[in-house]
Amino acid sequence: MSEKQASEDRKVTPEESGNHVRVEARDASPLPDDQSPEDRRHAPQETRLYKRRWIIVFLFSSYSLCNSYQWIQYGIIGNIFVRFYNVEEFTIDWMSMIYMLTYIPLIFPVTWLLDKKGLRVIALAGTGLNCVGTWIKVVSVRPDLFGVTFLGQFCCSLAQVFILGMPSKIASVWFGSEEVSTACSIGVFGNQLGCAIGFLLPPILVPNVNDMDELANHIRNMFYITAGVATFLFILVVFVFQERPKLPPTLAQASALTIPAEEYSYRASILRLLRNKPFVLLIISYGLNVGCYYAVGTLLNRMILKHHPDQEVNAGRIGLTIVIAGMVGSLICGVWLDRSKTYKQTTLAVYIMTLVGMIIYTATLGQKYLWVVFITAGALGFFMTGYLPLGFEFAAELTYPECEGTSSGLLNCSAQVFGIIFTICQGKIIDKFGTLEGNIFLCVFLLIGSIMTAFIKSDLRRQNANQLAKEEEPTNYTTENLDSPTIIKEVQF
Repeated sequence: MSEKQASEDRKVTPEESGNHVRVEARDASPLPDDQSPEDRRHAPQETRLYKRRWIIVFLFSSYSLCNSYQWIQYGIIGNIFVRFYNVEEFTIDWMSMIYMLTYIPLIFPVTWLLDKKGLRVIALAGTGLNCVGTWIKVVSVRPDLFGVTFLGQFCCSLAQVFILGMPSKIASVWFGSEEVSTACSIGVFGNQLGCAIGFLLPPILVPNVNDMDELANHIRNMFYITAGVATFLFILVVFVFQERPKLPPTLAQASALTIPAEEYSYRASILRLLRNKPFVLLIISYGLNVGCYYAVGTLLNRMILKHHPDQEVNAGRIGLTIVIAGMVGSLICGVWLDRSKTYKQTTLAVYIMTLVGMIIYTATLGQKYLWVVFITAGALGFFMTGYLPLGFEFAAELTYPECEGTSSGLLNCSAQVFGIIFTICQGKIIDKFGTLEGNIFLCVFLLIGSIMTAFIKSDLRRQNANQLAKEEEPTNYTTENLDSPTIIKEVQF
């Protein structure tokens, strides 16, 4: 075959290639098993997007919702559970804080398991533990069985360790570079929606009645509903959830898959992440922001009732407003990141607006009219919970090609540590001084976090890897031996 003929065989019109990925294979090329790791790493990669990716991310979002709903299930009607189980307020606070405490020691074993076994095993473990925890709660509805209901909540907190850091991993494994931030936002969306339902439903399902038998029936019905949903989602995961697509969605993901297993060390990965100065700054600033969110969510019932007695339902609705506004913020930020790629600028802007929102919320919490609190709480939630997917995606950019589950796990570990510290400290400050002083305490740390975010160097490694792969691809075509026959394979999205 002449050079001219070979060149003509290689031509693909712009119209044909617009919606296709071009992959090159040569009759004379060695088989994949015969290639060295270095050859496979630099070989042209085939990528594809599958429609199933939307099923995977929405299924994850659903079981994340079921788990996060239970985080605040006790706290938002804490005064009712204090009376039913005859325990102290601080004990009920631990029903939320156990979610944070459990995460800290277990995140490293779980992220190691994610690296070794993959997404499906993690999904099965998370939904299975969540299902077991909900059924334990069903049998705990007696005033003398607080220990049993705590055990159920503990199982659900274990499940959270297998869930919380997964959005960025699922987004990277299943989604294209132009939609990965949106996919991560959808994953976080489920967690936020669960929190919203956790603020809304318990005050409605469990009214503050005086008769203890009637109260027990209300609590039991709430637990049965949760257990039914958790069981259904576990069955769906068993039959529907898939480990990864047959072909990777992006060139960056394809490149990461070519790294031989023997070259990867989980311990070395952790050490590399902790030596990454921009990422370490992000770990601390993310922990400060999300820790404040955990403290506000856990203590919201107490703060509202101090200024507006007998308003348990409205306390739940204010929590709902915070989270719903945050879900809108998350989706908007995710779409914006996919279009603009301005990770640091967007993260810093949202962080500063979180501080401003917290100041305004603090100033208006004692207002006579609750509708003012609804508005300021919504503004706070838009930015505070809207920040969650920004942290995940910024971390994935700063740490590529490290496992996204590991980087997300470190972020969440920081958030849990600060969440416990802030919840305990703010609770003590509120009891001793008042809600104003307690919220000022959080504002100080949000200011520190904003300053730290400003010093993060914007090193977008994942974007650079995708761009470099796209730039090198034409070079691979033109430098091949044109004397060999070439087959152009087109894979439609």
